Amino acid sequence: MSVEPSASVAEILASRSGEEMSLNDRYLNPQMGRILRTLGFDKVWVGGEGAHLIDAAGERYLDLFGGYGVFALGRNHPEVIAALQEVMAARTGNLPQLGVTLLSGVLAEQLLARAPQSVAAMVPANSGTEAVEAAIKIARAATGRPRVLYAEHAFHGLTLGSLSINGNAEFRDGFGPLLAGCDPVGFGDEEALARELAGGEVAAFVVEPVQGKGVNLPSPGYLPRAQQLCNEAGTLFVCDEVQTGIGRTGRFLALEHWQLQPDLICVAKALSGGFVPIGAVLVSRAAFEKVFDGMERAVRHGSTFGGNDLAAAAALATLRVLEREQLVARAERMGALLLELTAPLVERYEVVSEVRGIGLMWAIELGAPSGSAARRLWETVERRQPGLFSQLITVPLFHEHRILCQVAGHRMNVIKALPALMIEESEIRRFAAALEQTIAAAERYPRALARFGLRTGIRAAAARR
Repeated sequence: MSVEPSASVAEILASRSGEEMSLNDRYLNPQMGRILRTLGFDKVWVGGEGAHLIDAAGERYLDLFGGYGVFALGRNHPEVIAALQEVMAARTGNLPQLGVTLLSGVLAEQLLARAPQSVAAMVPANSGTEAVEAAIKIARAATGRPRVLYAEHAFHGLTLGSLSINGNAEFRDGFGPLLAGCDPVGFGDEEALARELAGGEVAAFVVEPVQGKGVNLPSPGYLPRAQQLCNEAGTLFVCDEVQTGIGRTGRFLALEHWQLQPDLICVAKALSGGFVPIGAVLVSRAAFEKVFDGMERAVRHGSTFGGNDLAAAAALATLRVLEREQLVARAERMGALLLELTAPLVERYEVVSEVRGIGLMWAIELGAPSGSAARRLWETVERRQPGLFSQLITVPLFHEHRILCQVAGHRMNVIKALPALMIEESEIRRFAAALEQTIAAAERYPRALARFGLRTGIRAAAARR
């Protein structure tokens, strides 16, 4: 098969727009294509600006998905673009490998200045899951212990080590055997954690300050107590801030809400400015020096592209924008407004079980209606397709209100929002109004389910063709 020379990026964007789904189905993930067509989410996205995605018709959609939290600054922030252009124009001596460069060192300095005093060094990575992998390795090497504990329902990534401490069976199934010595404890269960630590074999307890799958918040004293138990047992306390960090919860790091002093902190996602993959582990000096304890061990952990100049430049620009535009404080204010506007839905609608959040990490949990006929229908549908009711909210929000948000996890009726930290107050209010309108329609469950089934049935048939 002959292959023609590749066209330029500009030529590809101009001449092949509209082929996205066909290329995906042929070369990438056709099952994802079927999902998008069935839900009617198979848009051709041609641009992004701030808190919005823009489709081929020029329609603007409020993006509350945020690339799983990547787009904290919004899309295509000009200062991050400028930083990337500057570093390319500078033609830096990037990635010498047998050498060091300036920008990654400055980034480490900047991150550690904003972090708790318990950490003093940075290990660069390329993603959140890679940062978690590094944390597992560092913890085992620093302590000489084999076991790693994690919380039930946790999400720490999808590479093999991270998957071994992933508390969701839908991600783990079929990929075993996973790493030995990785065991779950209940999120918030101090007694279970204490029992597991008592044997003296646990290298680390890895925990999200707020769980991303479901936006589960800890009880007020749980994380400080977990840290204390780890300290007493000689176990490293690891905070996974991949989604909660970099301003998301109204603090630079979510751990600040509980004044935690972890031994390791994983960051990624929003640190990228939405452009260049990046991750990092902030490590205590004691743990770092036990791992990298001589010249022969200087390269015992690393990553080919970890600490590259483009990623560091994007991250440094992100930190500047966060401070200049006061986005961390803004996240706290906008998050409080979002809760104020949506918390009353619990009293107004019987299908709303709970509204919860911290900063601009928000969720609404849905439950069965009270009417006997509607409840029976709910239970029947949930047995066949758990989590379907949440789609009665997300799909109309997308098609009728041009708002993109996500179901917070597999087989759960929880809807989650991760807005850009620079979202306007007017958009928060628009979302809250659209959400209530959509819930009011969905609460008429049999009629809403029939309407949804007809719409998605037609799209599913088209997707199969």
